[in-house]
Amino acid sequence: MTDSSPYSGIQAMDPRLQALLDKQAITELVMAYCNAADRHDNEKMRSLYHEDAIDEHGQFFEGDAMAFIDALPGIQENMLILHHNVTTLNIVLDGNRAEGEVYIIAFHQVQGEDGPMDVLIGGRYFDKYERRDGVWKYSHRAVVADWVKVDDPTTVNLEHPMIEGSRIGKPKQADPSYDFFDIFQWGKGPHEYRP
Repeated sequence: MTDSSPYSGIQAMDPRLQALLDKQAITELVMAYCNAADRHDNEKMRSLYHEDAIDEHGQFFEGDAMAFIDALPGIQENMLILHHNVTTLNIVLDGNRAEGEVYIIAFHQVQGEDGPMDVLIGGRYFDKYERRDGVWKYSHRAVVADWVKVDDPTTVNLEHPMIEGSRIGKPKQADPSYDFFDIFQWGKGPHEYRP
């Protein structure tokens, strides 16, 4: 593994500044994961993990992260709405390695046999990150569920008068964000936007 800080050519950088830059890059990685999951953007998801990374996603998958991403279309098939929200982010750095405990609230509307149901999960990601060639990516991610609330049938009403005229989020490239934004692109991870 090479030292890979993109800022290593800057002379005598204050280590506190480097820590802030590293934590910001990891924060952008975590937020990009949420976007990739919610939009079913598996190309972007793939760009967030190192090739040899591990992912532990409960009953859905445990093992090679690239194989997990290959399996995502089948896993996501019945997910009508995904909405991941990061609430607390604890990151510790150790050179080109870092660890994060990421608190999340994740809403899932899932198509069941008898119609849609809602699953609201409060949980955490246990993350290990590595910076290789100047880019922070996941080397290991494990999902932890702390609580869950299920509404069967769904209580979501996307036709309520309060949201009339609003853009309605959708999976994949049907999401209105891809028509609205000029810079954000499908399949592009945060490290690909850096100057």
